[in-house]
Amino acid sequence: MVVQLREESPIGGADGRLAQTFVELADTLVEDFDVVDLLARLGERCVELFDAAAAGLLLADGRGALRLMAATSEAIEIVELFQVQNDEGPCLDCYQRGEPVQVEDMAGAADRWPLFVPVATGHGFRSAHALPLRLRGQVLGALNLFRTSPGRLAPPEVAAAQALADVATIAIMQHRAAHDAQALADQLQLALDSRIIIEQAKGVIAEQAGVGMDEAFAYLRGHARRHRRLLADVADDVIERRIRAGELVA
Repeated sequence: MVVQLREESPIGGADGRLAQTFVELADTLVEDFDVVDLLARLGERCVELFDAAAAGLLLADGRGALRLMAATSEAIEIVELFQVQNDEGPCLDCYQRGEPVQVEDMAGAADRWPLFVPVATGHGFRSAHALPLRLRGQVLGALNLFRTSPGRLAPPEVAAAQALADVATIAIMQHRAAHDAQALADQLQLALDSRIIIEQAKGVIAEQAGVGMDEAFAYLRGHARRHRRLLADVADDVIERRIRAGELVA
């Protein structure tokens, strides 16, 4: 997708800065990249590209509650936290609907957000533009742009800002998928390692107590349950002679 921010803008102008921002964001998508740093960069570049006074990014946690992840100024951090704490504001509406929300003049939105508007205007913000971080219907959070004068983002600017938000969304989704895959692999390896230790412990118990392997496992599992311990931990104690087979049988 090619986005033109302003007609006949030279490559070194708005289009060039936008292209450079995409390259910069792409360069951060290395293995184990820092999600917070990526979002901070996105906010900073959006302030530069779209003549905004400040930007903030919020992501939903595992329970669906929004959390502030990046803010370009202390003022916007206060405003964003106020949104989250009082459950009202353009960012909340954007996240819940999965659609952009533009507030051309904060003064006209007091009835809509009676708690949020006084705080935002009190910090000098007169207009707001919220864009969802979404992918295939899944909304992860929202990007907020604030200006100190009334007005709307032009349609090409909305498209460009949404494209940048989409890049961040894809990065976060990939990061989560990689993390989940690694967590699953680690869990599987832990289970395999634990099984080896348990099999060794069964052999020790069977030899020391003169019982079969099935019975040895029953003693091992019974001891773990009675003491509310992991099987692998009890098995390790048996192998290291910290627990004798006689204790398990008794």
